[in-house]
Amino acid sequence: MKVRIAAIFLALVFAVAVYAHGDKVHVTGVIEKVTADTVSVKTADGKTVDVKLAPATVYIFRDGKSREGTPAKVTDLVAGQRVVIHASSKNGVLIADEVKFAVAGEPAHTKPASMKLPKPAGTLILAILRN
Repeated sequence: MKVRIAAIFLALVFAVAVYAHGDKVHVTGVIEKVTADTVSVKTADGKTVDVKLAPATVYIFRDGKSREGTPAKVTDLVAGQRVVIHASSKNGVLIADEVKFAVAGEPAHTKPASMKLPKPAGTLILAILRN
C-alpha cells in the first residue's frame, strides 16, 4: 500500500513539472549571432538553432542580483552569452516569447524553488519506499 501511495505521489510530481513547461519550445545554449530579428544559438549537441525575435519578446538579463533577473533589450544580446529561450513554434519557425541570458560561463536559467523538493519530502519518499 505504501509503495502504491509513493508511486502515485511521484507520478503527480512529474506530471506537474511537465505541465509547467506547457507547449513552449526551449532552446538553451550560447549565442552565436544576433541580428535585428533573429538570434542563432549553438546548443550543447553542437547544432545551431535560429529563433525569430518579435516585438512582443521579453528579454531578461540574469545578473545574479535578483532572482527574477532584470529587464533588458534586444540590443543587450551579444555573441558568447549563455541563453535560454522559450519560444512558440508557428509553421516550423521558432518565435521567441522570452529570452533569458547571462554573461558567458554563468547559467542563464535556474530551476525555481517550487520545482525543488525539500530534503524532508525526499527523505519521506525514501522512507515509504523502504517499508
